[in-house]
Amino acid sequence: MAESTIDARVSPLAHLEERMRTAAVTGARGVTLTEWPFLTMVNLRVAPASEAADRIEKTLGAALPRECGHTTTAGPHTVLWLGPDEWLVVSQAEVAAVTAELREALGTDPGSVVDVSANRTALELSGPAAREVLEKGCPLDLHPRAFAAGQAVSTTVGPIAVLLWQVDDTPTYRLFPRSSFADYLARWLIDAMSEYRRPEVP
Repeated sequence: MAESTIDARVSPLAHLEERMRTAAVTGARGVTLTEWPFLTMVNLRVAPASEAADRIEKTLGAALPRECGHTTTAGPHTVLWLGPDEWLVVSQAEVAAVTAELREALGTDPGSVVDVSANRTALELSGPAAREVLEKGCPLDLHPRAFAAGQAVSTTVGPIAVLLWQVDDTPTYRLFPRSSFADYLARWLIDAMSEYRRPEVP
């Protein structure tokens, strides 16, 4: 008889799932907050103009972004720029497969491929009021003229350092805090969302 595998992982925000669900606001000032647990996240370092980078791009099916704030997406993978020779690959594919394929593509060339999936979790903030909620504690200019869908940068929300990625024009944002700070950030966002339950002051 084949042995069954038990997934005993517990996400950093499992204990707040119901609270995040009930914090949702609907309507013209709507905003929702959910956790995307257990995403595959792989830190990648390689010289951008190298043959290894070319092999990695072919493996991912996506170019490595070359400018701050840029992202590229292909299939289950999105590549977020972190630095001139550093990227975060966020994927819905299985982490062992992604890591193995990237390490094979890197080969013996200088660089690194490191599974950092347990280092962060992902929070998704979405809805018409999502930008206003973030603006309460994020120093970035989040107006569409300055920050739009497909961009991702390192910043802070409240006192918490995050990687902030705008996914679409809803707007929908994904925030990647360190797992140990996720509880604080989720509670901060829930509190920031609460005013949108009340009618807008004319």
